[in-house]
Amino acid sequence: MSNSPSITVGDYGVGNLLSVQRALEECGATVKMGQTAEDIQRADRLVIPGVGAFGDCVDELHKRSLWGSLKEELSSGRPVLGICVGMQMLMEESSEFGLHSGFGLIPGKVESIPDTDTNGNRHKIPHIGWNGLQPAPSGASWANSILENTDPGAKAYFVHSFAAVPMNNEDRLAVCDYGGREICVAVKRGNVTGTQFHPEKSGQVGLKILEEFISI
Repeated sequence: MSNSPSITVGDYGVGNLLSVQRALEECGATVKMGQTAEDIQRADRLVIPGVGAFGDCVDELHKRSLWGSLKEELSSGRPVLGICVGMQMLMEESSEFGLHSGFGLIPGKVESIPDTDTNGNRHKIPHIGWNGLQPAPSGASWANSILENTDPGAKAYFVHSFAAVPMNNEDRLAVCDYGGREICVAVKRGNVTGTQFHPEKSGQVGLKILEEFISI
């Protein structure tokens, strides 16, 4: 499509790039891979994927000289979506395998999910599989967000051992329940949104969320 929205996916060797690309293309977007600072600076809309350890993702971005251009993009006013570790890096720091600094857009930390439920029973870590999305209490409204047309309780796909803990409720967009604990699974501040879940692996629910991002 000649008039299809253009999305740049940050390509720094970490993340489910092909899955993200295919999902965005299925939603009608033209997808470009951003491998250089110039690619990132030219982006109309930017997706920052990420899988694995927080520190490894940060190191790769620095090695490829992409950290500074990505940080500038977060304050550019253009729509940005961070996925999984891409969301976690929006925070100030993570305690995964040592202390690592994030982009610092959203005050707060990334901390490990407890390996027991609220009754003290051990449960599976990582948190893997489908879980329902709920509006964050006292958090950002789903109106005018990528979740605007998502029904509360709709299920998305997760794979993670660490989760973002924003300092301010207004930066939280969605939560889920895991072992009786409320985990923040989406954040929003201005033009930037992050999802701990993988919309590209979340079926029709995820495609609807990506369509909303494309339409911003």
